[in-house]
Amino acid sequence: MFIPHTDTDREAMLKVVGVPRLEDLFRDVPEKYRFPELDLPSALTEMEARAELQTIAAANDSADDLACFLGAGAYHHYVPAAVDSILRRGEFYTAYTPYQPEVSQGTLQAIFEYQSLVAALTGMEVSNASHYDGATAVAEAVNMAYANFRGKRTKVILSPELHPQYRAVVRTYTEGTPITLVGDDVGADGGALWKRPLQTHLDLNTALVVVQYPDFFGRVYDYTQLAEAAHGVGALLAIAVNPIALGILKTPGEMGADIVTGEGQPLGIPLSYGGPYLGLFATRQEYVRKMSGRLAGETVDFRSGERAYTLTLTAREQHIRRDKATSNICTNQGLMALASGVYMSLLGKHGLRQVAELCYHKAHYAADQIKKIKGFSLAFSDPFFNEFAVKCPAPVLDIDNHLLEHGILGGYDLGQDYSELKDTMLLAVTEMNTRGEIDGLVEALSEVAHG
Repeated sequence: MFIPHTDTDREAMLKVVGVPRLEDLFRDVPEKYRFPELDLPSALTEMEARAELQTIAAANDSADDLACFLGAGAYHHYVPAAVDSILRRGEFYTAYTPYQPEVSQGTLQAIFEYQSLVAALTGMEVSNASHYDGATAVAEAVNMAYANFRGKRTKVILSPELHPQYRAVVRTYTEGTPITLVGDDVGADGGALWKRPLQTHLDLNTALVVVQYPDFFGRVYDYTQLAEAAHGVGALLAIAVNPIALGILKTPGEMGADIVTGEGQPLGIPLSYGGPYLGLFATRQEYVRKMSGRLAGETVDFRSGERAYTLTLTAREQHIRRDKATSNICTNQGLMALASGVYMSLLGKHGLRQVAELCYHKAHYAADQIKKIKGFSLAFSDPFFNEFAVKCPAPVLDIDNHLLEHGILGGYDLGQDYSELKDTMLLAVTEMNTRGEIDGLVEALSEVAHG
């Protein structure tokens, strides 16, 4: 290990502390506990350590080694080389909190551009500078709605079609609060409809309705009527989105959504074994003061008259008015937000649409081929984007193990979260899947049917 301190440095620090020797810093620790024998392997050189770690890593298969059809909230998309190149610039890579705008203009501009892109993508008026991931963004939407009504409305309706992990995180956030969660304790009837429509839960105590778009099963619905129904009783509507789908689908803003959240991972962030990811969060201007998280704004420098950037509305954040804050979250996922901003800037409106179209058409080609296999059928007949649920003739785990033998990372077992969907697999297709990989998947599934 490289230790930069010289003897002179150490002597100077000890003098300031007021002890003559380094050992004196540990004199309050009983002697028998100061230097215990540790069962550690012998030291390695940097070259040896790198070789050892590469050997361990080689035992793992990644989405780059396998044909990946696993989604369920995290997706294998292509990340342009420029994204990583810009992220690794020192001024971005090491920057943290831009509290001093005069020395943080680059970081603040990057945040501002990201916010502008997210607002345009979702059809909303304002975006913050990100939350930790899609799940915590949904939980923050619940916090925001509760704060918006000053605690006078305590019911939040969660769609059963909302990602199960998102719903679990919301329950963790609201544990011990007056908030009551309803709506997601029902199961599927095997078709496109749920046993009890969300509108039937609406009343004057409802603060928020939360749905997903496309939903957890990949299905696409227009929530305009739901928004109208929610607004009819004075409640808000939050929509959790797949941002890539917005390249071709109607925006939540057009449907009347009040809050839009999303997992930003598809926007230029690699799978990375589950993180770090990015929580998208956008809302309407009238709710901006109740929105948690960082917000960068554009202004004009008084002396030079030139455009400048600064943090704005910081009084609503945890670090200044914590007793009145909507949330304790004031840190943004800086590098991940930058990655998404760079990704969206590189692709532009037309590039994002092209990626979305590739995902859509490849997924529909895969679904058309799979439903021809004996024993396999689509679980739902509703329109879908790039994910679809398939009823299987055998347990999903067994099928996934068979696919793995063919170099294919199979789908998500929906039976883990929905008892009505036992032996049902959720498959995701992105622009990264070639026709050859899709045909290979179909062939491998055909072997299961004939096995």
